[in-house]
Amino acid sequence: MAIVQQSVRWIRRDGRIVDGASPETLTQPGRVRVLDQTRLPGEVVFLEIDELEPLIDAIRRLAVRGAPAIGCAAALGLAAVAGKYPPLSLADFRKRLEADGALLAAARPTAVNLSWAVNRVIREMNASGARNDVEAKRALLLAALTVLAEDIRLCRAIGENGLPLLRDGMTVLTHCNAGALATADYGTALAPIYLAREAGRRIRVYADETRPLLQGARLTAWELQQAGVDVCVICDNMAGLVMKEKRIDLVIVGADRIAANGDTANKIGTYSVAVLAAYHQIPFYVAAPYSTFDLSLPDGKGIPIEERDGTEIGNGFGRRTAPDGVSFYNPAFDVTPRELITGYITERGILTPPFGAAGEVL
Repeated sequence: MAIVQQSVRWIRRDGRIVDGASPETLTQPGRVRVLDQTRLPGEVVFLEIDELEPLIDAIRRLAVRGAPAIGCAAALGLAAVAGKYPPLSLADFRKRLEADGALLAAARPTAVNLSWAVNRVIREMNASGARNDVEAKRALLLAALTVLAEDIRLCRAIGENGLPLLRDGMTVLTHCNAGALATADYGTALAPIYLAREAGRRIRVYADETRPLLQGARLTAWELQQAGVDVCVICDNMAGLVMKEKRIDLVIVGADRIAANGDTANKIGTYSVAVLAAYHQIPFYVAAPYSTFDLSLPDGKGIPIEERDGTEIGNGFGRRTAPDGVSFYNPAFDVTPRELITGYITERGILTPPFGAAGEVL
């Protein structure tokens, strides 16, 4: 089954798009190529980035979004930015890279994959044994391409582990977008749905529109339709009714950060869906790779929640929908407590908390 155009890839200067390391790739400069999700569903536009400010801007304005996709874009983008540094001593190269990495990691606070990816590629570059800046650039790109290849593998594994939950004829509710657009491949929450379709199972999806930026309506519905999956868009405040009407068999959502006890930060509105699912006794699953688990946080109280500009609510998509002068509260995420979550679909199986010490389960 063909899915939509990949949201994040490395593009060499010769125009070749790659998703893995090869000797010729590592010796040729390139850019990170991202699908500009702010232009969907009306236009399919790709950005090619090799400078820090445009990279930070693309992440902040949600041109690239979804925790795993942000991590991949950050890793590849940092390699692209460093590839344009002038000749430097190894010490000065590392110092400049650390400074750029810190700015990049601060672009969005909630998705832990962003800082995780930045820290990982810098750490692996430092451990590579590079003797000069040229070798350091190659090591950094190799680390970034490894992050990309790993995310592709993890998406497939998450899909395979979630597949047994989906029987022929089931209907799934999802919130926001956690599919191919939010990752490097099949997605997290949508990966089991894509694999179910490949297996010949008829699965219908209800997609919450996801106010205020409509990621469910603009993105999830678009990519599912492109893949031939039966999808129906509903307003966020219809979720309770469709559950009451017994139209929903299962809820699967993605995640931007999961604390050690299982509390999960995801797009605003996820908490409401979880409460409704619990009331209607509908299983509620979170799908995420290991990089989304932040075991340094004991619970969700420590998860930083990004608050975005109120114009997204009052003047979304260019039309004023609220009176001038009113105030807005616009948190981009909320935290769903672990008690409302049936299980966590990961590349290592379906898990339940507590997750234990780092490395013990994840």
